[in-house]
Amino acid sequence: MRLGVDVGGTFTDLLLQDDTTGTTWRAKTPSTPQDQSIGVAEGVRLICEKAGVKPEDIALVLHGTTVATNAVLEGKGARVGLLTTKGFEHVLHLAKSWTPGPLFGWIVMDKPDPLAALEDTRGIPERMDARGNVVTPLDEAAAAALIEDLCGSGIEALTISLMHSYANPAHEQRLRAMVLERFPDMHVSLSSDILPEFREYDRAITTVMNDYVRPIMTRYLSRIENRLAEGGVKAKLHIVRSDGGLMSAEAAAQRPVHTVLSGPAGGVTATAMTARRTGLNKLLAFDMGGTSTDVSVIIDGEPTISRSTEVGFFPAKVPTLDVRSVGAGGGSIAEVSELTSSLRVGPRSAGAMPGPVAYGRGGTEPTVSDANVVLGYLPPKLLGGDMSLDIQGARKAVAGIGKAIGLSPEAAAQGILDIANEVMLGALRVITVQRGLDPRDFGIVAFGGAGPLHANAMAALLGCYPVVVPNNPGVLSALGFLEAEFKNEFVRTLIGSIAGMDDAHVFEQFSELKSRALAWLDEQEVAEADRGIAYSLDLRYEQQGFEVTISVPEDLIAKGGSLETVLADFHGTHERLYGVRFDLPIELVALRVVATGATPPVEIAAPASGTTDPADAVIETLPGYFNGAWVDTPHIDRDRLAAGARVTGPAIIRQYDTTTVLLPGHYADVDDLGNLMIWPENKGE
Repeated sequence: MRLGVDVGGTFTDLLLQDDTTGTTWRAKTPSTPQDQSIGVAEGVRLICEKAGVKPEDIALVLHGTTVATNAVLEGKGARVGLLTTKGFEHVLHLAKSWTPGPLFGWIVMDKPDPLAALEDTRGIPERMDARGNVVTPLDEAAAAALIEDLCGSGIEALTISLMHSYANPAHEQRLRAMVLERFPDMHVSLSSDILPEFREYDRAITTVMNDYVRPIMTRYLSRIENRLAEGGVKAKLHIVRSDGGLMSAEAAAQRPVHTVLSGPAGGVTATAMTARRTGLNKLLAFDMGGTSTDVSVIIDGEPTISRSTEVGFFPAKVPTLDVRSVGAGGGSIAEVSELTSSLRVGPRSAGAMPGPVAYGRGGTEPTVSDANVVLGYLPPKLLGGDMSLDIQGARKAVAGIGKAIGLSPEAAAQGILDIANEVMLGALRVITVQRGLDPRDFGIVAFGGAGPLHANAMAALLGCYPVVVPNNPGVLSALGFLEAEFKNEFVRTLIGSIAGMDDAHVFEQFSELKSRALAWLDEQEVAEADRGIAYSLDLRYEQQGFEVTISVPEDLIAKGGSLETVLADFHGTHERLYGVRFDLPIELVALRVVATGATPPVEIAAPASGTTDPADAVIETLPGYFNGAWVDTPHIDRDRLAAGARVTGPAIIRQYDTTTVLLPGHYADVDDLGNLMIWPENKGE
């Protein structure tokens, strides 16, 4: 039995799968921001109770966490010390010498303090050149004095990031040994371990970020492992990486920077799974939770992997699934600007506590969820009847907003939803229109607790159909964790013109990286039959600033063939991505080896029983506000719909983990896999 756990800003979602029978159970419990492990432990107790199993029956726990992300965004990380090459102490301040536009934007730029302060930075007398040759030997006497001074000042973690250490890490490794001899309990990270690539700022900030969140992540993982053990769970805990792979809890404690997009990764993985199973090659992932909305693109059943991301203001050069997030969710607060008397929604959120007014936990400010309650889109009870909503409280809160701007409660609620939809639409435009993709060529997969509430409206705005609402949309990210495979990336910077490079030398470098990858798979206890190794090169035209990653076939490396086919792939990929190819020399930048360990696939069972007549699945009929008028709207039990059923809008389709709003002029079919497929009635026109 495998358990996926997704901790969100409002709810903690859990999905338990019995691999023997294919049966799944789902549970949602309020998140506990003061200590997320409390909510996780309560969720484990609840889902075991639902499934009728004991905690010790769980064989594997897969967890997506936002601990690292939140620590950076909220500026609540550890105090980090930085050892760098003498003369480069301002590397984090200079960054990339970038200031925001438009014109004069730099004048009002509120540049945040670096994650490692200048007073906690020391310059070490040493220097390597770009080929790894020693230019200035390491002055160990001076280094020892600087280490004593810095590590004795109260720092909680230490980053060592020296110039060109990617080419020769000897000085970094010696400094680490010196630190641990004197301060054995210090958290120490080397840039040559975390990011052995050129570009000193990217390498430094990524490693500093790793140390900034490392003590916090270590404490969190310790707490959650202890709580799971106290609850009777004996299974190993694994953490989801930003690229959708898995890593052990021990590895996550050492390299938490690889978890900065851990939470959204599960939903993207599950969307890719949905694409492969439905045969829909182009899909948009639309994950709307209580605090934020995450969107991404799936093409040919595969998500896009980015080599870098941003956490707040700071870049992190780690492999991530290409996700865009906006501060719009079910808990986003609506307010009227005192300056302009205009209605605003988000990014401020009511979170898990106190939450929306309708949740009855002390919230007083109207939210997007409250607007959905006012319009009759959310039923009086959620979570299978376990959670009652305060409908009158929500209406009173939204009416206060309406009064301030001269609107009825219904018009104010509709305005709140319209603004929230536009904010989310902006994120979808970024990943489609701004990249030359036509959203009308895509379907949209709606998940998260609030995704199916808004997806039909989003599709109507963008023209992207069908809207796919999977079986377990409210806990789909947790399901995606069960689909994740073990993954790690091993890289070596090797800069030079391909024309002047011996192919055999390149293959030798791949062989060394493969040895490291196999050692890592041994550490993760991945069975031989489940292992995979993939090879790639980072290539660019000479003097370009950015690279394109091109796959290298394994048999080419094994047989020692020519790289000509890889270079042809580079030209073609560059033209596909940027619309142009150049007759210029090609430069190699880095080699990459990705090790993977397969996990058992999640088998999604089609509805075993039910009815194809939605009239037989009606729970009750309640007023719903559509197109400016109240309409008697059927509330339908999704669990009673069999494959082949068709529901015509307007309708509210209810299930344990979410609610789907079907707008007028649309219909929803239940496909053979149990997905809801929403189409406009005039789709053939």
